[in-house]
Amino acid sequence: RDDDDINDVASMAGVNLNEESARIMATNSDLVGTQIQSCKDEPFLAAIPLHKRILETAKKLGITDVPAEVVTFISHATQNRLRTVIEKVTVITQHRMESYKDDEWYEQATDVRSQLKFFEQLERLEKQRKDEQEREILLKAAKSRSRQEDPEQARLKQKAKEMQQQELAQMRQRDANLTALAAIGPRKKRKLDAPGLLSIGGEGVGVCGGSQAGLGTASPRQYPRQKITRVNLRDFIFYMEQEREMSHSLLLYRALLK
Repeated sequence: RDDDDINDVASMAGVNLNEESARIMATNSDLVGTQIQSCKDEPFLAAIPLHKRILETAKKLGITDVPAEVVTFISHATQNRLRTVIEKVTVITQHRMESYKDDEWYEQATDVRSQLKFFEQLERLEKQRKDEQEREILLKAAKSRSRQEDPEQARLKQKAKEMQQQELAQMRQRDANLTALAAIGPRKKRKLDAPGLLSIGGEGVGVCGGSQAGLGTASPRQYPRQKITRVNLRDFIFYMEQEREMSHSLLLYRALLK
């Protein structure tokens, strides 16, 4: 009776609802209503120059014909290899940039930066001591009034005179800088982008408490800064040293020479 009903749109279209229900309840119901369509295979590298390069290499081995499928396969293999290299080097760079200073499971064993600062301070003090000794010698030579002066004594006097002129020029330059700063006046503090905001590391942090929430205006939305991973040559060298195929390659040798 339903098939004879003129208002039954499904029957008029030739669709059997019982069969469709049985297909939906079947095991492969996930395939019902889906349409599978093949995507266009786009090579990663330019096909014509790559094909020409492959033919040049193949002719040396006695191969005269290289089909287009080989070019496509090599292009996809290059893309996959490049993706793998970038992923591994990115992981190496992220490990290098990690800081364990605030990690409770690590304690600081050595502080090379403080050691270098200490050595620099020692060198600065030693240089200052030598400069003071040389200055005293030059001042003594300049104050000496011996009638018979040897060439060395004359050279010391000339050097003491140059040193005094240089110190006088430095004092004049310092006084001129102080005068210019006094004429400019005190520097004005730069205002924040919005009241009640404190910028820490490029992110906005609200400083208004609950009791003071009504005093400040609404702050604009602060978007987090995108983290950029910068890979340098040292990361690539470390990657090549870990790879079995590249640990003894000429490319690693050339990279170490740079």
